[in-house]
Amino acid sequence: MADPLVLTLSCADRPGITARVTSFLFERGGNILEAQQFNDRLSDAFFMRVEFDPGSTTRDTIRSEFAALAGEFAMDWKLALRDRPRRVLIMVSKFDHCLADLLYRWRIGELAMEPMAIVSNHPREAIGHTDLGDIPFHHLPVTRDTKAVQEAQVRAIAADADAELVVLARYMQILSDEQAAHFAGRCINIHHSFLPGFKGAKPYHQAYERGVKMIGASAHYVTADLDEGPIIHQDAESIGHADTPDALVRKGRDIESRVLAEAVRLHLEERVLLNGQRTVVFRG
Repeated sequence: MADPLVLTLSCADRPGITARVTSFLFERGGNILEAQQFNDRLSDAFFMRVEFDPGSTTRDTIRSEFAALAGEFAMDWKLALRDRPRRVLIMVSKFDHCLADLLYRWRIGELAMEPMAIVSNHPREAIGHTDLGDIPFHHLPVTRDTKAVQEAQVRAIAADADAELVVLARYMQILSDEQAAHFAGRCINIHHSFLPGFKGAKPYHQAYERGVKMIGASAHYVTADLDEGPIIHQDAESIGHADTPDALVRKGRDIESRVLAEAVRLHLEERVLLNGQRTVVFRG
């Protein structure tokens, strides 16, 4: 079998799109391995993700010939190798549980990524118990006065690494509008998500004081609106009356790690398509 490819597309909904796409692949010897689609009735938009074995047809040929069909339907589309590890830049502050979890999942082959660099606003010693291996580490401290310069350094590191995805693994700095726009659609953040919501210092302690019965986490794409970007994945966990603040922190670490890891996996596998302020997520 040739290296499997993933075709993702979105366009205005109209009859015949699925038939035309699948016929296109069949006529070129392609064998569909997985296919999912979604018709958004509210916006009249169509979304599709197809994994397929291209057979003897090259990716360049498929890309070139599919362009005409994509133009006919005014598609926003992408053709990618399914199994190629995506190049990732990870940013972190002092809390490294999400970073450690991502690196573990990468090392056991669960996440198809290649960590190109780790950027932190704290020195390496702040996460000294986490094994970074040979991944380049960049300490880029930031203050209000140096924020623009620091963010330019981050963009330069991402460009040098040809990073396809930036992951904020509990990076406790707010990105400027310019930075958020620069990495639009390819920067994922994780944050706690409570009912009710608690902002500022020690959110888990605030939740304890209010006697919450549920805590959660949300992973989303970064936008200029803090913590309001298109959501990729969420999860929640029940809290009991006997849970202490330390117990909430422990449970919070666990849920943040697994929610972020799942969001990263979905993105790496080309399973997330933007739909305005929302996402279409083809799970698999």
